[in-house]
Amino acid sequence: MDMQIRQVMALKQQLVMTPKMQQALKLLQLPVQQLAQTLKAEMISNPLLEEVSEEPVIEEVDPEIERKNDEEFEKWEEYFKSQADDATDYGYARASHEAREEYVRDQPATRSLQDHLIEQLRVQSRPEVELQIGEYIIYNLDDNGLLDMTTEEIAEKLNQPPELVERVLREAVQTLEPAGVGARSLQECLFVQLRAAGQEGSLAWKIVENHMADLERHKFQQIARALKVPLEQVREAVADISALEPRPGQIYSATGARSVIPDLIVERVDGEYEIHLNDRELPRLRVSNAYRKLLGRGNGTSKETKEYVVEKLNSANWLIKTIEQRRQTMLKVMNHIVKVQRDFLDRGIAHMKPLTLADVAEAIGMHESTVSRVTNGKYVQTPRGVFELKFFFGSSLESDGGSDVSSKAVRDRILHLIRNEDPANPLSDQAIADELKREGLKIARRTVAKYREQLKILSRRYRKRV
Repeated sequence: MDMQIRQVMALKQQLVMTPKMQQALKLLQLPVQQLAQTLKAEMISNPLLEEVSEEPVIEEVDPEIERKNDEEFEKWEEYFKSQADDATDYGYARASHEAREEYVRDQPATRSLQDHLIEQLRVQSRPEVELQIGEYIIYNLDDNGLLDMTTEEIAEKLNQPPELVERVLREAVQTLEPAGVGARSLQECLFVQLRAAGQEGSLAWKIVENHMADLERHKFQQIARALKVPLEQVREAVADISALEPRPGQIYSATGARSVIPDLIVERVDGEYEIHLNDRELPRLRVSNAYRKLLGRGNGTSKETKEYVVEKLNSANWLIKTIEQRRQTMLKVMNHIVKVQRDFLDRGIAHMKPLTLADVAEAIGMHESTVSRVTNGKYVQTPRGVFELKFFFGSSLESDGGSDVSSKAVRDRILHLIRNEDPANPLSDQAIADELKREGLKIARRTVAKYREQLKILSRRYRKRV
Protein backbone atom coordinates (compact mmCIF):
# COMPACT_ATOMS: atom_id res chain seq x y z
CA MET A 1 0.00 0.00 0.00
CA ASP A 2 1.40 3.39 -1.02
CA MET A 3 1.03 5.69 1.98
CA GLN A 4 2.27 9.22 1.55
CA ILE A 5 1.80 12.49 3.36
CA ARG A 6 0.51 15.22 1.07
CA GLN A 7 -0.51 18.84 1.53
CA VAL A 8 -3.85 19.68 0.00
CA MET A 9 -5.28 23.19 -0.28
CA ALA A 10 -9.02 23.55 -0.01
CA LEU A 11 -11.28 26.58 0.10
CA LYS A 12 -14.41 26.55 2.19
CA GLN A 13 -16.69 29.05 3.89
CA GLN A 14 -17.07 28.81 7.64
CA LEU A 15 -18.59 31.23 10.12
CA VAL A 16 -16.45 31.92 13.17
CA MET A 17 -17.78 33.05 16.53
CA THR A 18 -16.41 36.57 17.03
CA PRO A 19 -16.01 38.01 20.54
CA LYS A 20 -19.07 40.21 19.95
CA MET A 21 -21.20 37.22 18.95
CA GLN A 22 -19.98 35.29 21.99
CA GLN A 23 -20.92 38.20 24.25
CA ALA A 24 -24.35 38.52 22.66
CA LEU A 25 -25.11 34.82 23.11
CA LYS A 26 -23.86 34.89 26.69
CA LEU A 27 -26.20 37.79 27.51
CA LEU A 28 -29.07 36.00 25.75
CA GLN A 29 -28.87 32.96 28.01
CA LEU A 30 -28.32 34.76 31.34
CA PRO A 31 -31.24 34.85 33.81
CA VAL A 32 -32.23 38.32 34.99
CA GLN A 33 -30.25 38.16 38.27
CA GLN A 34 -27.00 37.19 36.56
CA LEU A 35 -27.62 39.68 33.76
CA ALA A 36 -27.90 42.50 36.29
CA GLN A 37 -24.52 41.51 37.77
CA THR A 38 -22.96 41.33 34.30
CA LEU A 39 -24.22 44.78 33.33
CA LYS A 40 -22.84 46.27 36.54
CA ALA A 41 -19.47 44.72 35.74
CA GLU A 42 -19.63 46.16 32.21
CA MET A 43 -20.32 49.63 33.65
CA ILE A 44 -17.14 49.34 35.69
CA SER A 45 -15.03 48.25 32.72
CA ASN A 46 -16.48 50.78 30.24
CA PRO A 47 -16.45 54.39 31.52
CA LEU A 48 -18.70 55.49 28.63
CA LEU A 49 -21.63 53.55 30.11
CA GLU A 50 -23.75 55.24 32.74
CA GLU A 51 -27.03 54.34 34.40
CA VAL A 52 -30.12 56.47 33.84
CA SER A 53 -33.73 56.23 34.92
CA GLU A 54 -35.23 56.51 31.44
CA GLU A 55 -34.97 54.13 28.48
CA PRO A 56 -31.47 53.49 27.06
CA VAL A 57 -30.26 55.78 24.30
CA ILE A 58 -28.01 54.59 21.49
CA GLU A 59 -25.61 57.30 20.40
CA GLU A 60 -24.70 57.88 16.77
CA VAL A 61 -21.86 55.77 15.47
CA ASP A 62 -20.05 55.53 12.19
CA PRO A 63 -22.44 54.06 9.53
CA GLU A 64 -19.83 51.51 8.48
CA ILE A 65 -19.44 50.30 12.07
CA GLU A 66 -23.23 50.14 12.43
CA ARG A 67 -23.45 48.06 9.25
CA LYS A 68 -20.86 45.62 10.62
CA ASN A 69 -22.73 45.39 13.93
CA ASP A 70 -25.96 44.52 12.07
CA GLU A 71 -24.08 41.85 10.15
CA GLU A 72 -22.86 40.40 13.46
CA PHE A 73 -26.46 39.98 14.64
CA GLU A 74 -27.46 38.35 11.35
CA LYS A 75 -24.59 35.89 11.74
CA TRP A 76 -26.14 34.48 14.94
CA GLU A 77 -28.61 32.38 13.00
CA GLU A 78 -26.16 31.63 10.18
CA TYR A 79 -23.65 30.34 12.69
CA PHE A 80 -26.05 27.92 14.32
CA LYS A 81 -27.45 26.72 11.01
CA SER A 82 -23.91 25.87 9.95
CA GLN A 83 -23.35 23.65 13.00
CA ALA A 84 -24.58 20.13 13.60
CA ASP A 85 -27.38 19.88 16.16
CA ASP A 86 -25.94 19.00 19.55
CA ALA A 87 -28.35 18.38 22.41
CA THR A 88 -25.73 19.19 25.03
CA ASP A 89 -25.24 22.63 23.48
CA TYR A 90 -28.89 23.41 24.01
CA GLY A 91 -28.38 24.09 27.71
CA TYR A 92 -30.43 21.02 28.62
CA ALA A 93 -30.84 17.79 26.72
CA ARG A 94 -34.08 17.12 24.86
CA ALA A 95 -34.64 14.13 27.12
CA SER A 96 -35.13 16.51 30.05
CA HIS A 97 -38.52 17.45 28.56
CA GLU A 98 -39.71 14.12 29.91
CA ALA A 99 -38.57 14.91 33.46
CA ARG A 100 -41.13 15.25 36.22
CA GLU A 101 -42.29 18.86 36.36
CA GLU A 102 -42.16 20.84 39.56
CA TYR A 103 -44.05 24.01 40.29
CA VAL A 104 -41.61 26.61 41.62
CA ARG A 105 -43.33 29.29 43.62
CA ASP A 106 -41.94 32.79 43.71
CA GLN A 107 -40.28 33.72 46.98
CA PRO A 108 -39.01 37.08 48.17
CA ALA A 109 -35.60 37.97 46.74
CA THR A 110 -32.71 37.49 49.14
CA ARG A 111 -29.59 39.59 49.51
CA SER A 112 -27.02 38.39 47.01
CA LEU A 113 -23.47 37.29 47.68
CA GLN A 114 -22.28 40.20 45.54
CA ASP A 115 -24.13 42.74 47.70
CA HIS A 116 -22.61 41.18 50.82
CA LEU A 117 -19.08 41.38 49.39
CA ILE A 118 -19.41 44.89 47.92
CA GLU A 119 -20.53 46.19 51.31
CA GLN A 120 -17.38 44.76 52.93
CA LEU A 121 -15.13 46.01 50.12
CA ARG A 122 -16.37 49.60 50.40
CA VAL A 123 -15.41 49.69 54.08
CA GLN A 124 -11.75 49.19 53.15
CA SER A 125 -9.59 52.30 52.81
CA ARG A 126 -8.40 51.93 49.23
CA PRO A 127 -7.97 54.19 46.19
CA GLU A 128 -11.06 54.42 43.99
CA VAL A 129 -9.37 52.56 41.13
CA GLU A 130 -8.71 49.58 43.42
CA LEU A 131 -12.31 49.60 44.63
CA GLN A 132 -13.50 49.56 41.03
CA ILE A 133 -11.23 46.61 40.23
CA GLY A 134 -12.51 44.82 43.33
CA GLU A 135 -16.13 45.42 42.34
CA TYR A 136 -15.49 44.11 38.83
CA ILE A 137 -13.96 40.94 40.26
CA ILE A 138 -16.88 40.48 42.66
CA TYR A 139 -19.48 40.87 39.91
CA ASN A 140 -17.70 38.15 37.92
CA LEU A 141 -17.72 35.53 40.70
CA ASP A 142 -19.87 32.47 40.03
CA ASP A 143 -22.56 31.12 42.37
CA ASN A 144 -19.87 29.28 44.34
CA GLY A 145 -17.96 32.51 44.95
CA LEU A 146 -15.11 31.44 42.68
CA LEU A 147 -13.46 33.41 39.85
CA ASP A 148 -13.16 31.82 36.41
CA MET A 149 -11.29 34.74 34.80
CA THR A 150 -7.53 35.32 34.83
CA THR A 151 -6.02 38.53 36.17
CA GLU A 152 -4.69 39.19 32.66
CA GLU A 153 -8.22 39.06 31.22
CA ILE A 154 -9.50 41.42 33.90
CA ALA A 155 -6.54 43.77 33.43
CA GLU A 156 -7.17 43.95 29.68
CA LYS A 157 -10.87 44.58 30.24
CA LEU A 158 -10.23 47.40 32.74
CA ASN A 159 -7.09 48.74 31.02
CA GLN A 160 -5.13 48.31 34.25
CA PRO A 161 -1.77 46.61 35.03
CA PRO A 162 -2.11 42.86 35.72
CA GLU A 163 0.05 43.29 38.83
CA LEU A 164 -2.46 45.75 40.29
CA VAL A 165 -5.39 43.43 39.54
CA GLU A 166 -3.56 40.51 41.19
CA ARG A 167 -2.82 42.61 44.29
CA VAL A 168 -6.45 43.76 44.61
CA LEU A 169 -7.63 40.17 44.23
CA ARG A 170 -5.31 38.85 46.93
CA GLU A 171 -5.27 41.76 49.39
CA ALA A 172 -8.86 42.96 49.02
CA VAL A 173 -11.32 40.43 47.57
CA GLN A 174 -9.78 37.28 49.03
CA THR A 175 -9.81 38.80 52.52
CA LEU A 176 -13.62 39.16 52.50
CA GLU A 177 -16.12 36.87 54.20
CA PRO A 178 -17.01 34.11 53.57
CA ALA A 179 -13.35 33.02 53.44
CA GLY A 180 -12.35 31.47 50.15
CA VAL A 181 -14.24 33.78 47.78
CA GLY A 182 -12.27 35.03 44.80
CA ALA A 183 -10.21 31.84 44.47
CA ARG A 184 -9.45 30.56 40.99
CA SER A 185 -9.02 26.90 41.89
CA LEU A 186 -9.84 24.46 44.66
CA GLN A 187 -6.25 24.59 45.90
CA GLU A 188 -6.26 28.39 46.09
CA CYS A 189 -9.67 28.30 47.80
CA LEU A 190 -8.24 26.06 50.52
CA PHE A 191 -5.14 28.25 50.85
CA VAL A 192 -7.27 31.37 51.36
CA GLN A 193 -9.30 29.68 54.11
CA LEU A 194 -6.22 28.26 55.85
CA ARG A 195 -4.58 31.69 55.76
CA ALA A 196 -7.72 33.27 57.26
CA ALA A 197 -7.62 30.66 60.03
CA GLY A 198 -3.98 31.47 60.81
CA GLN A 199 -2.71 28.10 59.52
CA GLU A 200 -0.31 29.34 56.85
CA GLY A 201 2.74 27.03 56.90
CA SER A 202 0.94 24.39 58.99
CA LEU A 203 0.86 20.68 58.19
CA ALA A 204 -2.54 21.13 56.51
CA TRP A 205 -1.02 23.92 54.38
CA LYS A 206 1.87 21.66 53.31
CA ILE A 207 -0.52 18.87 52.37
CA VAL A 208 -2.61 21.22 50.21
CA GLU A 209 0.52 22.75 48.70
CA ASN A 210 2.36 19.56 47.72
CA HIS A 211 0.10 16.54 48.09
CA MET A 212 -3.33 17.40 46.62
CA ALA A 213 -3.37 14.29 44.40
CA ASP A 214 -2.63 11.99 47.34
CA LEU A 215 -5.17 13.87 49.46
CA GLU A 216 -7.91 13.32 46.88
CA ARG A 217 -7.06 9.60 46.72
CA HIS A 218 -6.93 9.30 50.54
CA LYS A 219 -3.33 8.08 50.43
CA PHE A 220 -2.61 9.33 53.95
CA GLN A 221 0.16 6.81 54.64
CA GLN A 222 2.03 8.04 51.55
CA ILE A 223 1.63 11.66 52.68
CA ALA A 224 2.96 10.77 56.15
CA ARG A 225 6.04 9.13 54.66
CA ALA A 226 6.72 12.03 52.31
CA LEU A 227 6.40 14.63 55.09
CA LYS A 228 8.08 12.39 57.69
CA VAL A 229 5.35 12.87 60.28
CA PRO A 230 3.18 10.36 62.19
CA LEU A 231 0.09 9.11 60.37
CA GLU A 232 -2.15 10.35 63.18
CA GLN A 233 -0.96 13.94 62.63
CA VAL A 234 -1.75 13.62 58.93
CA ARG A 235 -5.26 12.41 59.78
CA GLU A 236 -5.77 15.39 62.10
CA ALA A 237 -4.58 17.80 59.39
CA VAL A 238 -6.86 16.13 56.84
CA ALA A 239 -9.76 16.58 59.25
CA ASP A 240 -8.98 20.32 59.35
CA ILE A 241 -8.90 20.44 55.54
CA SER A 242 -12.19 18.54 55.30
CA ALA A 243 -13.83 21.19 57.46
CA LEU A 244 -13.06 23.84 54.82
CA GLU A 245 -15.67 24.89 52.24
CA PRO A 246 -14.81 24.19 48.56
CA ARG A 247 -17.79 26.36 47.47
CA PRO A 248 -17.65 29.32 49.85
CA GLY A 249 -20.31 31.35 48.04
CA GLN A 250 -22.96 28.74 48.76
CA ILE A 251 -22.56 29.22 52.50
CA TYR A 252 -24.01 32.71 52.20
CA SER A 253 -26.63 31.95 49.57
CA ALA A 254 -27.86 28.65 51.02
CA THR A 255 -30.84 30.28 52.73
CA GLY A 256 -31.97 31.72 49.41
CA ALA A 257 -31.37 28.63 47.31
CA ARG A 258 -35.06 28.21 46.53
CA SER A 259 -35.68 31.86 45.70
CA VAL A 260 -36.80 32.51 42.15
CA ILE A 261 -37.03 35.84 40.40
CA PRO A 262 -39.07 35.41 37.19
CA ASP A 263 -37.60 36.77 33.98
CA LEU A 264 -41.05 37.19 32.41
CA ILE A 265 -44.53 37.97 33.70
CA VAL A 266 -47.76 36.79 32.07
CA GLU A 267 -50.92 38.55 33.26
CA ARG A 268 -54.56 38.03 32.29
CA VAL A 269 -56.17 41.36 31.38
CA ASP A 270 -59.74 41.52 30.03
CA GLY A 271 -59.66 37.89 28.96
CA GLU A 272 -56.33 38.17 27.14
CA TYR A 273 -52.78 37.40 28.26
CA GLU A 274 -50.24 40.20 28.33
CA ILE A 275 -46.51 39.45 28.49
CA HIS A 276 -43.90 41.68 30.13
CA LEU A 277 -40.23 41.35 30.85
CA ASN A 278 -39.38 41.53 34.54
CA ASP A 279 -36.37 43.79 33.98
CA ARG A 280 -37.04 46.54 36.49
CA GLU A 281 -33.89 45.59 38.41
CA LEU A 282 -31.68 45.85 35.32
CA PRO A 283 -29.70 49.09 35.04
CA ARG A 284 -30.84 51.32 32.14
CA LEU A 285 -27.73 52.23 30.22
CA ARG A 286 -26.71 55.09 27.99
CA VAL A 287 -23.49 56.53 26.65
CA SER A 288 -21.95 59.31 28.73
CA ASN A 289 -22.15 62.69 26.99
CA ALA A 290 -18.94 63.83 28.67
CA TYR A 291 -16.87 61.27 26.80
CA ARG A 292 -18.73 61.78 23.54
CA LYS A 293 -17.79 65.45 23.63
CA LEU A 294 -14.12 64.46 23.62
CA LEU A 295 -14.53 63.29 20.03
CA GLY A 296 -15.67 66.75 18.95
CA ARG A 297 -12.73 68.68 20.36
CA GLY A 298 -10.63 68.38 17.22
CA ASN A 299 -6.94 68.81 17.92
CA GLY A 300 -7.60 69.35 21.60
CA THR A 301 -7.71 65.60 22.20
CA SER A 302 -4.82 63.21 21.58
CA LYS A 303 -5.06 60.45 18.98
CA GLU A 304 -4.73 57.73 21.64
CA THR A 305 -7.56 59.22 23.68
CA LYS A 306 -9.82 59.46 20.64
CA GLU A 307 -9.10 55.86 19.67
CA TYR A 308 -9.87 54.73 23.21
CA VAL A 309 -13.16 56.67 23.33
CA VAL A 310 -14.23 55.41 19.89
CA GLU A 311 -13.52 51.81 20.93
CA LYS A 312 -15.49 52.14 24.15
CA LEU A 313 -18.29 54.03 22.35
CA ASN A 314 -18.75 51.22 19.84
CA SER A 315 -18.60 48.65 22.64
CA ALA A 316 -21.22 50.56 24.66
CA ASN A 317 -23.60 50.84 21.72
CA TRP A 318 -23.14 47.18 20.90
CA LEU A 319 -24.00 46.22 24.50
CA ILE A 320 -27.15 48.38 24.54
CA LYS A 321 -28.25 46.99 21.19
CA THR A 322 -27.56 43.42 22.38
CA ILE A 323 -29.74 43.91 25.47
CA GLU A 324 -32.58 45.16 23.27
CA GLN A 325 -32.10 42.16 20.96
CA ARG A 326 -32.36 39.91 24.01
CA ARG A 327 -35.59 41.60 25.09
CA GLN A 328 -37.22 41.15 21.70
CA THR A 329 -36.11 37.52 21.38
CA MET A 330 -37.47 36.58 24.82
CA LEU A 331 -40.82 38.24 24.09
CA LYS A 332 -41.11 36.44 20.74
CA VAL A 333 -40.48 33.08 22.38
CA MET A 334 -42.87 33.69 25.28
CA ASN A 335 -45.62 35.00 22.99
CA HIS A 336 -45.57 31.75 21.04
CA ILE A 337 -45.52 29.63 24.20
CA VAL A 338 -48.59 31.47 25.51
CA LYS A 339 -50.31 31.06 22.14
CA VAL A 340 -49.78 27.29 22.16
CA GLN A 341 -50.38 26.73 25.90
CA ARG A 342 -53.35 29.04 26.35
CA ASP A 343 -55.61 26.11 27.31
CA PHE A 344 -53.20 25.24 30.11
CA LEU A 345 -53.28 28.83 31.41
CA ASP A 346 -57.09 28.84 31.18
CA ARG A 347 -57.92 25.34 32.41
CA GLY A 348 -54.91 23.57 33.93
CA ILE A 349 -52.28 20.93 33.25
CA ALA A 350 -54.70 18.40 31.79
CA HIS A 351 -54.91 20.72 28.78
CA MET A 352 -51.18 21.07 28.09
CA LYS A 353 -50.26 20.86 24.41
CA PRO A 354 -47.16 19.11 23.05
CA LEU A 355 -44.44 21.62 22.21
CA THR A 356 -40.77 21.33 21.24
CA LEU A 357 -37.90 23.75 20.80
CA ALA A 358 -38.04 23.09 17.07
CA ASP A 359 -41.75 24.08 16.97
CA VAL A 360 -41.01 27.45 18.57
CA ALA A 361 -37.91 28.01 16.45
CA GLU A 362 -39.83 27.42 13.23
CA ALA A 363 -42.73 29.63 14.31
CA ILE A 364 -40.58 32.66 15.18
CA GLY A 365 -37.93 32.16 12.50
CA MET A 366 -34.95 31.45 14.76
CA HIS A 367 -32.59 28.54 15.28
CA GLU A 368 -33.48 25.85 17.80
CA SER A 369 -30.34 26.45 19.87
CA THR A 370 -31.22 30.16 20.16
CA VAL A 371 -34.63 29.22 21.57
CA SER A 372 -32.92 26.85 23.98
CA ARG A 373 -30.66 29.61 25.27
CA VAL A 374 -33.70 31.84 25.84
CA THR A 375 -35.65 29.19 27.76
CA ASN A 376 -32.92 27.44 29.75
CA GLY A 377 -32.75 28.48 33.41
CA LYS A 378 -35.37 31.22 33.09
CA TYR A 379 -38.71 31.48 34.84
CA VAL A 380 -42.09 33.02 34.10
CA GLN A 381 -44.75 34.19 36.55
CA THR A 382 -48.25 33.27 35.38
CA PRO A 383 -51.73 33.30 36.94
CA ARG A 384 -51.14 29.58 37.64
CA GLY A 385 -47.81 30.05 39.41
CA VAL A 386 -44.14 30.43 38.58
CA PHE A 387 -42.65 27.92 36.14
CA GLU A 388 -39.33 27.34 34.46
CA LEU A 389 -39.79 27.98 30.73
CA LYS A 390 -38.78 24.45 29.80
CA PHE A 391 -41.84 23.27 31.78
CA PHE A 392 -43.96 24.25 28.80
CA PHE A 393 -42.12 21.85 26.48
CA GLY A 394 -42.86 18.17 26.13
CA SER A 395 -43.32 15.30 23.71
CA SER A 396 -46.69 14.10 22.43
CA LEU A 397 -48.86 11.01 22.25
CA GLU A 398 -51.41 10.36 19.53
CA SER A 399 -55.11 10.09 20.31
CA ASP A 400 -57.85 8.23 18.44
CA GLY A 401 -59.16 11.57 17.25
CA GLY A 402 -55.93 12.19 15.34
CA SER A 403 -54.75 15.05 17.57
CA ASP A 404 -51.62 15.00 19.70
CA VAL A 405 -51.73 15.12 23.50
CA SER A 406 -48.95 16.49 25.69
CA SER A 407 -47.02 13.92 27.71
CA LYS A 408 -47.44 16.21 30.74
CA ALA A 409 -51.22 15.96 30.40
CA VAL A 410 -50.92 12.17 30.20
CA ARG A 411 -48.76 12.05 33.34
CA ASP A 412 -51.31 14.21 35.11
CA ARG A 413 -54.07 11.78 34.10
CA ILE A 414 -52.00 8.81 35.36
CA LEU A 415 -51.48 10.61 38.66
CA HIS A 416 -55.23 11.25 38.93
CA LEU A 417 -56.08 7.58 38.28
CA ILE A 418 -53.63 6.34 40.92
CA ARG A 419 -54.77 8.87 43.51
CA ASN A 420 -58.35 7.63 43.11
CA GLU A 421 -57.65 3.88 42.92
CA ASP A 422 -58.79 1.30 45.48
CA PRO A 423 -55.89 0.98 48.01
CA ALA A 424 -56.71 -2.70 48.48
CA ASN A 425 -56.65 -3.37 44.74
CA PRO A 426 -54.39 -0.77 43.07
CA LEU A 427 -54.17 -0.41 39.31
CA SER A 428 -51.45 -2.18 37.37
CA ASP A 429 -49.56 -0.39 34.60
CA GLN A 430 -51.51 -2.44 32.05
CA ALA A 431 -54.84 -1.53 33.67
CA ILE A 432 -53.88 2.17 33.51
CA ALA A 433 -52.88 1.79 29.85
CA ASP A 434 -56.21 0.09 29.08
CA GLU A 435 -58.13 2.90 30.81
CA LEU A 436 -56.22 5.56 28.86
CA LYS A 437 -56.92 3.67 25.62
CA ARG A 438 -60.64 3.70 26.46
CA GLU A 439 -60.28 7.48 26.83
CA GLY A 440 -58.81 7.66 23.33
CA LEU A 441 -55.07 7.72 24.03
CA LYS A 442 -52.67 5.39 22.19
CA ILE A 443 -50.24 4.38 24.92
CA ALA A 444 -48.26 1.25 25.73
CA ARG A 445 -47.85 -0.35 29.16
CA ARG A 446 -44.10 0.38 29.21
CA THR A 447 -44.84 4.08 28.55
CA VAL A 448 -47.19 4.12 31.54
CA ALA A 449 -44.44 2.52 33.64
CA LYS A 450 -41.93 5.16 32.49
CA TYR A 451 -44.28 8.04 33.34
CA ARG A 452 -45.15 6.46 36.71
CA GLU A 453 -41.45 6.22 37.58
CA GLN A 454 -40.94 9.86 36.54
CA LEU A 455 -43.74 10.77 38.95
CA LYS A 456 -41.87 8.80 41.64
CA ILE A 457 -44.85 6.49 42.20
CA LEU A 458 -44.24 2.91 43.32
CA SER A 459 -45.40 -0.10 41.33
CA ARG A 460 -48.76 -1.80 42.04
CA ARG A 461 -47.55 -4.38 44.59
CA TYR A 462 -45.86 -1.71 46.74
CA ARG A 463 -48.98 0.51 46.73
CA LYS A 464 -51.30 -2.20 47.96
CA ARG A 465 -52.82 -1.50 51.38
CA VAL A 466 -54.91 -4.08 53.27
